[in-house]
Amino acid sequence: MLRDSVTQMNGIGEKFAADLAALHIYTIEDLLHYFPYRYDVFEVKPLAELIHEDKVTIEGRVVHEPSLAFYGKKKSRLTFTIEVEQVAIKAVMFNRAFAKKQINPGDTVTLTGKWDAHRLQITVSHYKKGAAGDRATIQPMYSIKGEISSAKLKKTIQQALRDYVHETTELLPERFLDAYKLPDRKQALRTMHFPTNRIALKHARRRFIYEEFLLFQLKMQLLRKLKREATQGNAQHYDAVRIQGFMNLFPFELTKAQQTSLNQILADMKSPYRMNRLLQGDVGSGKTAVAAICLYASITAGKQGALMVPTEILAEQHYHSLTNLFGEKATIVLLTGAVKGKKRKEIVAAIENHQVNIVIGTHALIQDDVIFDDLGFVIVDEQHRFGVNQRRALRDKGLYPDVLFMTATPIPRTLAITAFGDMDVSAIDEMPQGRKEIETYWTKENTFERVLGFIEKQISFGEQAYVICPLIEESDKLDIQDAVDLYNQLLDFYPDDVKIGLMHGRLSTEEKEGVMKQFAENDIQILVSTTVVEVGVDVPNATIMVIYDAERFGLSQLHQLRGRVGRGDKQSYCILIADPKGEIGKERMRVMTETTNGFELSEQDLKLRGPGDFFGKKQSGIPDFKVADMIHDYRALETARNDAQEILEKNLLEEDEEFYQLNQYLENSSFFTDKLD
Repeated sequence: MLRDSVTQMNGIGEKFAADLAALHIYTIEDLLHYFPYRYDVFEVKPLAELIHEDKVTIEGRVVHEPSLAFYGKKKSRLTFTIEVEQVAIKAVMFNRAFAKKQINPGDTVTLTGKWDAHRLQITVSHYKKGAAGDRATIQPMYSIKGEISSAKLKKTIQQALRDYVHETTELLPERFLDAYKLPDRKQALRTMHFPTNRIALKHARRRFIYEEFLLFQLKMQLLRKLKREATQGNAQHYDAVRIQGFMNLFPFELTKAQQTSLNQILADMKSPYRMNRLLQGDVGSGKTAVAAICLYASITAGKQGALMVPTEILAEQHYHSLTNLFGEKATIVLLTGAVKGKKRKEIVAAIENHQVNIVIGTHALIQDDVIFDDLGFVIVDEQHRFGVNQRRALRDKGLYPDVLFMTATPIPRTLAITAFGDMDVSAIDEMPQGRKEIETYWTKENTFERVLGFIEKQISFGEQAYVICPLIEESDKLDIQDAVDLYNQLLDFYPDDVKIGLMHGRLSTEEKEGVMKQFAENDIQILVSTTVVEVGVDVPNATIMVIYDAERFGLSQLHQLRGRVGRGDKQSYCILIADPKGEIGKERMRVMTETTNGFELSEQDLKLRGPGDFFGKKQSGIPDFKVADMIHDYRALETARNDAQEILEKNLLEEDEEFYQLNQYLENSSFFTDKLD
């Protein structure tokens, strides 16, 4: 019955049903779960508790006859004074001339509106004669469109609650309702639409927040289980002794976080299911070392490995570092768009004949003519820069190869456990010992010459600097420094023996690589660039990162840029030149100067910007929750995730009668058919 069309209800014809459909209300169940987007609270509070510019409700006695003034075309202003707690409060009402006849001296009135604490004035949006006690204190406000009025929608929902709420099935087991002190589903539905008080509304909201998170986590974890069980037959029988021997060659010991992540990945590789894991960690946290060990493990199992990165510069960097690391232990080739003709044919043939152990490259790896003999391990670096189809194309080149996605953009835990519910997540959340923390400073443009003087001093010690700005060349629309203009300014400022380079996105690949090579070899001391260096070459000698118009960047991007320095053993500096106008911009600068921990920064960025800027919703799987907010309600999210894990580990859905309704709901969900492609 709840799944029946809304047209089954009395008074809903085709026209009204079409209007409801515009709100995505098709069934009676949809109507019951169309919750208010906010609530207007009409609660009289003492004057001392009122907050400036808040919407408030006050009650008092009218002191004088209201004064009415007209202005403009048919516009009016009605003003009168009321006495509240022996204090004279001025009330102002716009365009309600008729109220002059209704409000008389001596009347008790209840007024709701915007409070001005400085003027002791209320700008009235709602008024009522009489005391506040005889009216509901909380009014639900629904999002409406088209010809549906708020009053008609409320009346229809009230009718649905009266006639159909008894058919609602309780999904949550009794043990959860008791443990978390949650109301049952029927009561919570009534309260969400027509709350009697704040406490009841708070508990009803808590119930639906938890329910939404639990259902989503169960779906995602079940999906992961189904995907794993659908890809049996990929156990990699690697040689642990040879792996340890390889690790002994490293000039450093793995950090605890690196070792934990490595153990998780190796356990996945040994299992009969295909690995689908995200490895996240700050720039410089040692992800590449972990990735190299895993690639070597796959080689000892007789498999081939592939590493796909977004840019040719980064592919070359990985190729050189891994070639040095592996030495004679592996045959490694580089395959990018720059490799053409006879050389490309030779490399492609060697890959197919298994004369190659590891292939490093860009999207050139997923061309149709690249055929692996036995691809066992795939790494996708900076995975958010590749589309879903590109990632899948590389994955499909092997018989269920294990896949490791890597990112140097730390993803907040709240997002990771939601967006990547169908993926295992490993985090390297500590930096190698001995690495000096980058000192970060925020200054304004009027100190730029002092900043340039500081750069000159550091260059005299043999060090190098990046100077980053947002645009390539002058824009009429945005008054921000551009790379070309800044490059010319620095040429004028510094003596000829300070070599300055310019790099931006409009240069060809060969030109970019040429500039980066000069910078890496210290033929260029200062590199003026746009954000193309965000993911780029490792230059240990670069110790200064100056970011011009820093307020134009998000926290994660600023942190990525800062991570380009501090790669060697010298003290490094990041200088933010910014004059943000808004509070969010100022807060962003403050946060950058206070912490260098990427995970802390990502949590802050999420609070400042919201989840939309981290991923596109369609690609990420971030759901559009009706009540829950994964940033504000992150504790409930963690609780629901842990409960979902326990439910599946103990097989409670099938074996415990208390979970029967929850199991039925999940089995009838279209979620799995939508996702299993």
